Amino acid sequence: MSGATTVHMYGNLKLAFDEGVALVTLNRPKALNALTRGLVMELNEVLDEIQERPSVRAVVLTGAGNKAFAAGADIGEMAELSPAAATRFAEYGQRVFARLESFHVPVIAAVNGFALGGGCELAMACDIILASETAVFGQPEVRLGVIPGFGGTQRLTRLVGRQRAREITYTGRRVKAAEAERIGLAARVVEGDVVDAAKELAGKIAANGPRAVSLAKRAINTGAETDLTSAMALEAQLFGLCFSTRDQKEGMAAFLEKRPAKFEGK
Repeated sequence: MSGATTVHMYGNLKLAFDEGVALVTLNRPKALNALTRGLVMELNEVLDEIQERPSVRAVVLTGAGNKAFAAGADIGEMAELSPAAATRFAEYGQRVFARLESFHVPVIAAVNGFALGGGCELAMACDIILASETAVFGQPEVRLGVIPGFGGTQRLTRLVGRQRAREITYTGRRVKAAEAERIGLAARVVEGDVVDAAKELAGKIAANGPRAVSLAKRAINTGAETDLTSAMALEAQLFGLCFSTRDQKEGMAAFLEKRPAKFEGK
C-alpha cells in the first residue's frame, strides 16, 4: 500500500489510516504491550473511531516493537482484585473482544513475538492470525493460579479442538509459530515483516465488495455457532441480501464488461 497516512495517538494505542485499511498498534513496548483495563478501554474507543469511517474496509492489529504482540494482561494491575472485581474485569474484556470478533470489517492480527494470555485471546478474537517466525502463543494463566478470562478457553477450543485446547491450557505451555500454523491457531507463518504481510492481505480484502465481505464474515461467524441446516438457511438469506446492494450490480457489471469493479460499499 502507498499514499498519505493519517496517524492518531491514544495513550496506549496508535491508529493509522491508509487506503481503506486501519492499522491499530498496541503501543506499550516497554511493558511488552501488556493489556491493562485502560488499554482495553482505548481499544473500544478505537473501534468507535474506525466504525465512523466508511472508507475503512479492513483492520490490521499488531504490537509495537519486535518482542511482543501482547504478553498477557498486566499482572500488577490484577493481583489484588477481589473475586467480584475480577469477574467484572473479565466480562468487560470479553465484551470488547466480542465486538472485535463481530466487527463489520475483517480484522487481521499481525503477531510479532509473544502473544500470551490476554494477548493470545486478543489475537484469537481477530478474523485471521498471521504469525512472524518468532511468534509464540500460549495461555499460561494456570501458572498464576487462574484461568483465561477474556475468552481463551472458548476460542482456543473452537480453533484447535478440545484435546489440544485442554493440553495447551492445562500445562500453560508455549506454542511456537510453526506449531500454531499446523494446529490451526494461526493461518500462516510469514517470512519477513508480518505487519507488511498483514497490510498486503488487508489490501486484497479491501479491494473486494465491502458489503459482501461483511456479510461473508457474518455468515461464517454465525454459522459456526449453529447447526448446518440453520447455517445454510442463513447463507441463502445473506446471499439474497447481496442482490439489494449497489456493490452486487457494480461487481457483476464490471465482470461482464471486463473492467475493474469500483465498489462503494453500498
